[in-house]
Amino acid sequence: MDPASLVAPAVAAVAVGVMGYGVYSLVAPQRTAGDRLAELTGGAGEAARAQTKKIANFAKQAAKVSSQSEEEIGALRKRLMQAGFRERNAVEVYSAVRTVGALVGALLAFLLAAKLSLVWMLVCALLGATVGYFGPSLYITNTLQRRQTVLLRAFPDSLDLLVSCVEAGLGLDAAFRRVSDEMETSAPDLAREYQMVTHEVNAGMPRAEALHRLGDRTGLDEIVSLVNVLVQAERFGTSVARSLRVHSDLVRTRRMQRAEEKAAQVSPKMTVAMILFILPCLIVLLIGPAVINVKNIILPTMQGGP
Repeated sequence: MDPASLVAPAVAAVAVGVMGYGVYSLVAPQRTAGDRLAELTGGAGEAARAQTKKIANFAKQAAKVSSQSEEEIGALRKRLMQAGFRERNAVEVYSAVRTVGALVGALLAFLLAAKLSLVWMLVCALLGATVGYFGPSLYITNTLQRRQTVLLRAFPDSLDLLVSCVEAGLGLDAAFRRVSDEMETSAPDLAREYQMVTHEVNAGMPRAEALHRLGDRTGLDEIVSLVNVLVQAERFGTSVARSLRVHSDLVRTRRMQRAEEKAAQVSPKMTVAMILFILPCLIVLLIGPAVINVKNIILPTMQGGP
């Protein structure tokens, strides 16, 4: 039997199995009325907690395949946190997704290349495993960059609001709370970061540590610089409002420099686009009629035609 003909039945079997498992989980005897009520009210019942525990255990077992050192795990956890994935088992789930993705990608590529030779089937399986393994990493990188772009776009305005609040007489914690409330609609991600700082300080964490955690969660140099300014102002007793205003001017200057840099990159990019796409069309339009005339008039004349 042709292995390629097994792809569609295999996918259909997996889909039917997933649907069957979903129906079974909905009508299972261990799923009590309290679990259904907890799901409707937004809580988590005993069955849901048991299911979550099973998934966590599976993720840990799959994550053991890709053994990493403590430094690598710490850097990966920080990267996932900066991308917005702050669950406790985020590293295990990420490693499990990469492992399963490599296996599934290799299997699908091997089945799709069943009509080719064995060497090409192995090459396709290797390519599928590579895509399945490095795909989640590319997704995390893209998500991290998009989140940092969103945070950086709203940061100068939030810094101006922070300066206004501090100069109006509010304390630093109250200023963070007020800025997070004001920017909850326009910049929810940045407002959530400010709210987290406020909650950590209210929970008893030292303000310097809460600010440093803000810099670690965002990974932006501008916010790390703000954290250093606030920590130094609190340590040496300098004016927080003056330090914030100086830093606000510096951040706006950097934003203007980034805008000027992007504007300066437009001309080279447009030149490349013109050379690749517009210039050939102009050459065809300008030289095309002359080439046709040479072919129809001059070449027959030179060959002694009428």
